[in-house]
Amino acid sequence: MTLTRNRADQLISSFVGRPILILGDIMLDEFIWGKVRRISPEAPVPVVEVARESYHLGGAGNVAANISAMGANPIPIGLVGDDYAAARLSKLLTDRGIEPSGLVSESGRPTTVKTRIVAHNQQIVRADRENKSPLTDEKNRALLDAFVRWLPSCAAVIVSDYDKGVVNRTLLSEALPAAQSAGIPVLLDPKVYHADYYHPITLITPNQREAELITGIAIENDTQLEEAGRKLLEKFECPYALITRGEEGMSLFSREGSHHLPTFAREVFDVSGAGDTVIATLALALAAGATMEESAILANHAAGLVVGKIGTATISRTELLADFVSRDAHSSS
Repeated sequence: MTLTRNRADQLISSFVGRPILILGDIMLDEFIWGKVRRISPEAPVPVVEVARESYHLGGAGNVAANISAMGANPIPIGLVGDDYAAARLSKLLTDRGIEPSGLVSESGRPTTVKTRIVAHNQQIVRADRENKSPLTDEKNRALLDAFVRWLPSCAAVIVSDYDKGVVNRTLLSEALPAAQSAGIPVLLDPKVYHADYYHPITLITPNQREAELITGIAIENDTQLEEAGRKLLEKFECPYALITRGEEGMSLFSREGSHHLPTFAREVFDVSGAGDTVIATLALALAAGATMEESAILANHAAGLVVGKIGTATISRTELLADFVSRDAHSSS
């Protein structure tokens, strides 16, 4: 499995303007930045002297941010509350030129917010505000209507499951067959407890721990890795499965065999959102005409870049191509 520089350049350049539909749990990432100089006299915890705050698109929103950063056109479909966080999310989307009309609002249900307190570039604690209760039939229908409205104009679908309620059996039972009937590939970032919902799909992208839990196989050697990959293909009846393996890179499985890509991370600072970058790059490469194998190579380079940044970060097409060229390592085993 190889990818030449010219082919990579052609594909990455073709990301521009590609419409990608994203169905999933959109959330607000809040970062509180500061310094620690003392321990609290009230409890054995650090006192963070706050210097600034920043806000970013999180969850499925981070997938959209990654797609936008690479010059494409993300269309997120998700649920928000009627609160300050929803207003911030909408502004973050519009500031990036991302279409926000696929967001469905539910009064009384908070927009999911993850607040991270960071001192000296180290995360001290995270606080989550969320409501994971099942969606009403009315909200599922509103989300499906938005999905179906945008589906014909899109080149790929990403389902981003963060277990906050949007990715549920009722909604997927209509949305996924609609995508299949339209001939549009579906890439799915899973949660273990929702595995029975994920049919039909083109690619599933669990991390190694998720793959172990879904398949019941402890991945401790290459034989077990291969077995887990085959079981994922069988369970989801999908043509491809990609297991992300942290410092071990990632492994792509198909009915024809497997390919293992070593990590390209120079130094890991933060893995937050790395899976979002991977699935965004995969979808964009497929939309640009890449094979799944070529898409995996580009996604592996993208992952190596994004984990070297702090927070839920994104990368550009220029960064991706430059990393690809600098590595001079465009194949897998």
